[in-house]
Amino acid sequence: MLRFVLIIAVVLSSATALLAQPLKIASLNTVMADLASEVGGERVEVADIVHAGVDPHLYEPAPGDWKRIETADMLLAGGLGFEAYLDRMRPSLENAGVRVVVGGDVIRPISGVCENHSKEGHHHHGVIDPHWWHSISNTRAVVFQIRDALIAEDPEGKAFYEVNAEAFDRRLVALDKWVRLQVVLIPKASRVLVTSHDALGYLASEYGFEVLPVQGLTKSSQPSSQQIAQLIREIKEKRVKAIFAESLENPKVLEQITAETGACSAGSLYADGVGVGVASTYEGMMKHNIGTIVEALK
Repeated sequence: MLRFVLIIAVVLSSATALLAQPLKIASLNTVMADLASEVGGERVEVADIVHAGVDPHLYEPAPGDWKRIETADMLLAGGLGFEAYLDRMRPSLENAGVRVVVGGDVIRPISGVCENHSKEGHHHHGVIDPHWWHSISNTRAVVFQIRDALIAEDPEGKAFYEVNAEAFDRRLVALDKWVRLQVVLIPKASRVLVTSHDALGYLASEYGFEVLPVQGLTKSSQPSSQQIAQLIREIKEKRVKAIFAESLENPKVLEQITAETGACSAGSLYADGVGVGVASTYEGMMKHNIGTIVEALK
C-alpha cells in the first residue's frame, strides 16, 4: 500500500512539473529583465539578450539572438526608440506568437537634448528620451504592466504575480523615499550633473537636478570642439564640483573637460541599464548612482 501511495505521489509530482513549465521571457533591456524576474519569480525564465556590459546603443540582434527571441513566450523592451531595431522585428514576432511588452508604452515620456547643440547652449527639440527607468514612479508603472502581461500569458499564476508585484512596489516606494532623503543633502545650487550623454533626464525631472550632457540621447555623434568649449564655460559659470562618467563610455572627452574646468572626476554611473556586482539589480543600480552623485556633490 505504501509503495502504491509513493508511486502515485511521484506521478502527480511529475505531472505538476510538466504543467508548470516556466514562461520563457527574452529581454532586450536589462532593467525590464530584472523587473520581470522580481514579478515572475520561479514561474518565469528570463534570458538577457542584451546583458550588462553590452552597449545597447550599438547592439544589433545576432542570428543566435533571433532564435532565442522567436522561441520565447514574451519579449521585453524599453521602447521609446531605445531599441531602434524593434519595429523591424515585430512582423516576425507576431508570426511566432511572441507577446511583446514595451515599458515605454505606459509612461509619460519627456524630451531630451538633441544630438546637435547650438552655440547658445543645450536646447530641447522634442526628441523623446527613452531612459525612463531613472524615474522610480515610471518603474513602478512598468512593474504593474509586466504583472498584467504575465497574468495574460499565465492566468493560473495570477495570485502569485499580484503578490510579487505588490511586494516589489513597496520596496520601490521605500527606495524613492531613500533617494529623496539623499538628494536633500546636496545644496540646490550644486545639483548639476555633467554626464557623458543625456540619459538622466527622468532622474533630473523627478529629483530636481540639471543635466549638462556631453552628447545627446544616443552616442552616435561625437561633440564638436565648439560644443565642448560651450560646456566648459557652463561648468565654470555654475561652479560644478564633479563630472560623472558612464560605465560603457570612453572617458577621454570627460578627462579633457575635467582638466580644463578643475572639477573632479566622480566615478561612473549606470545610465543605460543595470550594471554588475551591487548594481546588477534595478534597486542596486539606483542606490549606486544616487550614492555616487550625493558623495560627489554634497
